[in-house]
Amino acid sequence: MTYPESRRDDVVETLHGHQIADPYRWLEDPDSPDTVDWVRRQNEFTEAELSGYAERGWFQRTMSAILARPRAGVPVRKSGWYFVGRNDGTQAQDVVYVAESLDELLSAGRVLIDPNTLSADGTDSLGSFTVSPDGKYFAYGINESGSDWTTFRLLDIATATPVDDEVTGAKFCEATWLPDSSAYLYLHYPASGRSEGTETKTLAGGRLMLHKVGTSQSEDELVLNFPDNDRYFITPEMSEDDRYLVVHITEGTDPATRLWVFPITSDGLGEPVKVVDSFDDEIAFVRMSGDQFVLRTDRDAPRGRVVLASLDGQFTDLIPEGSNTLQAVRGTAAGLATLTLVDAQPVLTLYALDGSGARVVDAPGGGVVGLNASPEYDDIFVGLSTATDPTLSYLVSASSGDVRALPELVRGSGGFTSPTITVERRLEPGREVPYFVITRSDLDFSSPRPTMLYGYGGFRIPILAEYRPGWPAWLAAGGVLVIANLRGGGEYGSDWHEAGRLKNKQNVFDDVIAVAEHLRDTGVTTPSQLALHGRSNGGLLVGAAMTQRPDLFAAALPGVGVMDMLRFHLFTVGAAWASDFGHPDDAEQFEDLLAYSPLHRLRDGTAYPATLVVTGDHDDRVVPLHSHKFIAALQHAQSSAESDPGPVLTRIEVNTGHGFGKPAAMVASEWADLLAFAAHHVGLVPPEQ
Repeated sequence: MTYPESRRDDVVETLHGHQIADPYRWLEDPDSPDTVDWVRRQNEFTEAELSGYAERGWFQRTMSAILARPRAGVPVRKSGWYFVGRNDGTQAQDVVYVAESLDELLSAGRVLIDPNTLSADGTDSLGSFTVSPDGKYFAYGINESGSDWTTFRLLDIATATPVDDEVTGAKFCEATWLPDSSAYLYLHYPASGRSEGTETKTLAGGRLMLHKVGTSQSEDELVLNFPDNDRYFITPEMSEDDRYLVVHITEGTDPATRLWVFPITSDGLGEPVKVVDSFDDEIAFVRMSGDQFVLRTDRDAPRGRVVLASLDGQFTDLIPEGSNTLQAVRGTAAGLATLTLVDAQPVLTLYALDGSGARVVDAPGGGVVGLNASPEYDDIFVGLSTATDPTLSYLVSASSGDVRALPELVRGSGGFTSPTITVERRLEPGREVPYFVITRSDLDFSSPRPTMLYGYGGFRIPILAEYRPGWPAWLAAGGVLVIANLRGGGEYGSDWHEAGRLKNKQNVFDDVIAVAEHLRDTGVTTPSQLALHGRSNGGLLVGAAMTQRPDLFAAALPGVGVMDMLRFHLFTVGAAWASDFGHPDDAEQFEDLLAYSPLHRLRDGTAYPATLVVTGDHDDRVVPLHSHKFIAALQHAQSSAESDPGPVLTRIEVNTGHGFGKPAAMVASEWADLLAFAAHHVGLVPPEQ
């Protein structure tokens, strides 16, 4: 196969005593004429290849039908109003509905904002929304073309009319209102610039700003920033008793938290009280209990516990650490609601405010879509998913524990019917890596089957048996889906995370390799029938595993992955990931990064699995240079293989970012191509093809 030409320059750097060649550095600039032309040629080449796949038509039709299903999100009650997002199956973005009662919302409600009117191609999306305490204003964040950059605007909720007020340059935040509804807080970031031709400046830390409604953004007041450390992230939250602005401070993506509180006074915000002022433990504010703070923490509790804390930072157990992983805690009118993971499966439990009276809620599901509760209300709205169905919402009474399913939230019917599935829990015996095996219920393992293995393994993020749009199509086609719980994730607490970060990061790749070998050894599949998929940090997982064990996989599907582990810290928010990966400027950590960096492990003449690399041309989180440089180097290496290796292609979505807010039609098209490519190379033949 003759691939599109990718120019190889003579760029070599000496890094910590190593001569590091970087022939495709010119691809780091997404807007240069050379990169734009390269993207066009690669997309044309990929389209020509995929157009010949017989499987593609079936997956295109099936994914279109899946995304055409009417659906609804998880309701939330804020400041006396009920809100929910809905999609009738034809809309690029979900529409937000509002009502004064739950019954009104269930019967219909009224449209408050339709993000589909924000852009002609449907790529602008609603990123977050909050409501002023007096119930007057709806503050919503708009993200253009999948970017992390946010613009905040206001609507008058009663009339759904725009308010002449706008804030730009925000990121990684929502509008946090002061108790009197006169102003809100947000994080403002200076725009990223360029230096040295193609290198994007590292994103500086955000500044916590206070914006008064009806005034110019130029008049906003600086509340807090850390100019000497551009990796500090600030997350503000108002206590429900209106006494404190609670601020979480983290360094990059490290969960360890400093907790400061600003008293609310008649004159505004008082001086901060530093309840916890060191980066030692994960800490999350939940609610107040009298004069004390209810917190979730992993201090002296790797699986998590709930504590009471005073202003001097002394912790007292409220709900002690148990055998299961404490994932989230919400305040309710009756006390507390906890979400725990029991062997990577979610369980909701209700408690009184003193931690007594535990009651497990009967609301089963594979993954958690939303958990919306407030100390103001008895209503708890829980959204759960399965591998084949996106959301079933439940109303739970915090006081009685009664559960009511809310299928009527979805307006309309029709479209794709999900297959009946069987979910099994298995354990790889060597490294004891747990994983889910999900199949259509009418299939068995009397002979090995084409299989998709999915994983992530990082940043203490749990991966559950939850919905992703491509899963029902893969299962309906007769494929096996395997979801692995790898170290580095959040399924089993902070110790599980520590075992897969920094110098232990190789454990993550060893874990997924062990699962692949166990699937082979137990007859679930064979290497010639196995595809590996992951996104973002999971894209790194795919890149590392396929370069370390190319013999184990027939197809590799890395999406928006981090592939250049020596330069990730130089672009946008990349430096924040050093908490999990390590920092390339540190000589010892550099050696660990170089050992597994997918871009730098490629070897000419090696036959790698058939590969489809997916990215967005303006992803401003994991910038596309990672995927671009990796596929250029992979095509160069694959071209010199002596055997007859599979194709290595890239699919570059134009005018999109990391994935958030992508229009439904783009989601359907991307998944159709991923699944068709995987099916073609693992031997999965869809029914009635």
